[in-house]
Parts: sequence; C-alpha cells; structure tokens
Amino acid sequence: MATVAAKKSMQKKELPLFVWEGINKAGVKIRGENQAINENFLRAELRRQGISPKFIKKKRKSLTKGKIKPVDISYFARQLTTMMRAGVPMVQSLELIGDGHENPAMRDLIKKIRTDIEGGADLAGALAAHPAYFDDLFVNLIRAGEQAGTLEDMIDKVATYKEKTESMKAKVKKAMMYPLMVVIAAVVVSTIMLVWVIPTFKDIFEGFGADLPAFTLWVISLSEWLQSTWWLPVGVTIATIVGFTEGRKRSKQFDRFVDRSVLKIPVMGEIINKSAIARFARTLSTMFAAGVPLVEAMDAVAGSTGNIVYEEATMQMKEDTAKGVQLYVAMMTTQQFPSMVVQMTKIGEESGRLEEMLDKVADYFEEQVDDMVDNLSKQLEPMIMAILGVLVGGLVIAMYLPIFKMGAAVG
Repeated sequence: MATVAAKKSMQKKELPLFVWEGINKAGVKIRGENQAINENFLRAELRRQGISPKFIKKKRKSLTKGKIKPVDISYFARQLTTMMRAGVPMVQSLELIGDGHENPAMRDLIKKIRTDIEGGADLAGALAAHPAYFDDLFVNLIRAGEQAGTLEDMIDKVATYKEKTESMKAKVKKAMMYPLMVVIAAVVVSTIMLVWVIPTFKDIFEGFGADLPAFTLWVISLSEWLQSTWWLPVGVTIATIVGFTEGRKRSKQFDRFVDRSVLKIPVMGEIINKSAIARFARTLSTMFAAGVPLVEAMDAVAGSTGNIVYEEATMQMKEDTAKGVQLYVAMMTTQQFPSMVVQMTKIGEESGRLEEMLDKVADYFEEQVDDMVDNLSKQLEPMIMAILGVLVGGLVIAMYLPIFKMGAAVG
C-alpha cells in the first residue's frame, strides 16, 4: 500500500507544470500554476472549479534553480500575514503562497515548511529548520507569537520589520553604489581613450616630425605602458578585491578597521551611521513587542546593526544592563548614539513606553537616510565633475596641445 502511494506521489512530481489565466465566478481575472497530465485535463479541472480559462501553456523549466533573496523572505512574511488575517488556514495559506511564487527555490522552501507543519511541527519549528533564510530573530518572534496566541499580530510585526530593514539596506547599497559606479565609468572611459584613441593621435603626431609637449609625451608613454602591461593593473585590482573580501572574513581587526573607517567618510559615513541606529532601534522595538527580555534581545539587536562598531557597542550595553544599569545610561557610555536617541530612550524607560519611543527613533532616522540618499547625487556632483574633468579632460588636453602649438607656430 505504501509502495503504491509512493509511486503516485512520484508520478505527481513528474507531471508537467502549466501556467494559466482565467475568469472566476465573480468575474475577476485570476492566474496560477498547476501540475496536470495535459492541457485538456487542466482545462476541465479549472472549469470544475468555476474558472473559465483564457489561456493555458506549459511552463518552461528554468536552467537555474533560483536564489532566495532577503526580499523574498520579506514578501513571504507579508503574504502569510494577509492570508491569515483573511482567515485562511496555515497549511492552505502556505500552499497558495508557494504555488503563486515565481522563484522555484522559494516554492521548494515553502513546500518544505508546509510539509513539516502537516507532519505536526509548529510554524516556528518549521522555519527554524532553514536557518539560512530565517534567522534566530525571525524564529524567536514567531515562537513568541505562537506561545502568546497572537501569531497573526506577530507575523505582521515580523513582515513590517523585514520590509523596513530590507528597504534600509537597499538605500545604503544605493548610496554606496552611486559614487562607485561613477568612478568605474571614469576609469573605463579613460582606459578606452588610452588603449584605442591615444595610439591614433600618436601615429598622426609622428607624421608631423615636430617636438611634442612634455604632458603629451607622458600620456603617450602611459598609453604604451598600459597596452604592454595591461595585466598588471587588472591583476592588482583583482588581488585587492579578493584580499579585501578575505580580510573581512578572516580578520576581526581588519573588519573593525574597515567599519570604523567607513563611518568617517564624508556623507557616506553619516548615512551608514544613521542606518545602523535606525536598525538598532527597529530591531530592539520589535523584540520588546514580542516580550523578549532586554538582555536576551541584545544578541539579535547587535547582529542587525550591520556595522561592527555598533555591534560591539550593543554587546557592551548588554553587559552593562545585565548588571542593572539602565539602558539609556549604558547607551550613553558607548558614545556611539546621538543625545536625541539617548533622551528618547530615557523617556521611554521612565514612562514605560520604550517600545513606542524606539519606534519613533527608527522612523526618524529612516526618514533621515531617505533624504540623504535622495540628495546624494547633488552632494556628490562637484566631486564627480572634478574626477571626470581631471581624468577625461586631461587626456583630451594632452592630445590637442601639439595641435595648438603647431597652430601658434604657423600663425
């Protein structure tokens, strides 16, 4: 009997996957994905469910399984919140979410979670089986919600937390990528000119037989060096990137040096500082909402800040609060938090509204980061113009100097 069931299960897995679109009884356009023996079988099944199919086609198998990104987990939490608030049972919610997901890897993950729950596991236990995607903070919040009987509210808090933290990370990445892309573009343009444009001018100048200005000769020499030893700058660049990446992974001291240095960079350092404080406040507020004691919450809070300087400051605060020191005093001792944050924390502790105060702190600094990222292009414009002017403009001037010189001689 078990063998027959296993064969049927295997056959179901091997059935082709179809994507379809149709109109339900309420006249609403819906779409979905289903496994079926063939297109006609699926069409009949949809009509039995009261759906008039408009088109059905077999879904192509992806060559790559797909990668699960943090934004996928955030979206999953929000979908689960919506389903549960609508009164849809947990297993059915997971089935609907999984079937409608475009990422094959995410579909497989949700299917495994659903299978564990069908086998008797609670949601927190099913999520804990996949630590690569659901960290301790996520799992502990869900477990607290299940134990307190407020799972729907806790999933909603988790979804909001994930959305805000991922949004903050995306904004910081955007802020860091903008100047980097400008520098890369300037280097690429300069390299193209040195490798392909300058040699053409060199041939023209050799035909004149005249003496060239020193700056032009230097640029021509640089072009010749780059053409003959291009592998050296490429190798140094690759070695620097690899060394930097491995250094951050293997050396705590190097990691600390980099994070401290980044915080001192004009504009960029301020954005990273504010985003770290926002994530600190948002995470701690969410942990309080779940009823997690302060000292226990600090481990998750430290890991969420995204910067080792704030991580170490948070762990120092954990040690101080474990000895009975008030949170705002421990915060002030680290000298990493602005006075406004310390004062808001003090007010929250004294009034018994710490969760609310931390939420306000997080909202404030998230708005600050939003404004700074939006204004980043204006703030960096002078630097960008200077870089492009020196690199590209200098090469153009070097090539036209001999022409100006010869024009003056003829005049």
